Amino acid sequence: MKPLVLIVEDEAALVAMLRYNLEKEGFAVCEAGDGEEALVQIAERKPDAVLLDWMLPLVSGIEVCRRIRRDPAARGLPIVMLTARGEEGDRVRGLNSGADDYIVKPFSPVELIARLRAVMRRTMPASAEEVLRFGDVALHLVAHRVTRAGRPVQLGPTEFRLLRYLMHHPDRVFSREQLLDQVWGREVHVEERTVDVHIRRLRKALNAGGARDIIRTVRSAGYSLEEKA
Repeated sequence: MKPLVLIVEDEAALVAMLRYNLEKEGFAVCEAGDGEEALVQIAERKPDAVLLDWMLPLVSGIEVCRRIRRDPAARGLPIVMLTARGEEGDRVRGLNSGADDYIVKPFSPVELIARLRAVMRRTMPASAEEVLRFGDVALHLVAHRVTRAGRPVQLGPTEFRLLRYLMHHPDRVFSREQLLDQVWGREVHVEERTVDVHIRRLRKALNAGGARDIIRTVRSAGYSLEEKA
């Protein structure tokens, strides 16, 4: 089941942009245009995370956040606050109200989704996302270990991050440049052929003992994780 994210935002263009990027990354999405509707949606839909604007009609994002934290049934819900208010005092107020993270507009959708996933892992360690599965491969996020058909797979830190990213996005082809941005980070300057080296190491570890190769090389395009690679 796809994790459900509630977008609480009254700016239609921003909601459309967030919905597009979240759904592209494998999330399900629901929406609320004001604070009161957000509280109703949280009670009825029980989302897995909330993207919460500060400046909302009827009930402010700060107050929505406080009410969520006072509700025993929802107090563990991951909350990422979105706001144009970037002063240090505003950040402190937002975090003190119970937000798990605080992102200032304008923001990069890629960064927002990465930080959303990080918050969900921190606040929901017992969720289904603690273990990612693809075919007979299991990746244990908290224990930081990988098995294939029950057999331990020894991976270095970079291969682990690479496999984790591919398992979050199965059946999608990623270019070397995209993998460098997402796995190594945009601030790290390494050559694209570095990706090929780590893909070879990952393949060797996963395919030990004659297991079927699940990483597909797409000529002139990149790599994909597929059942019939």
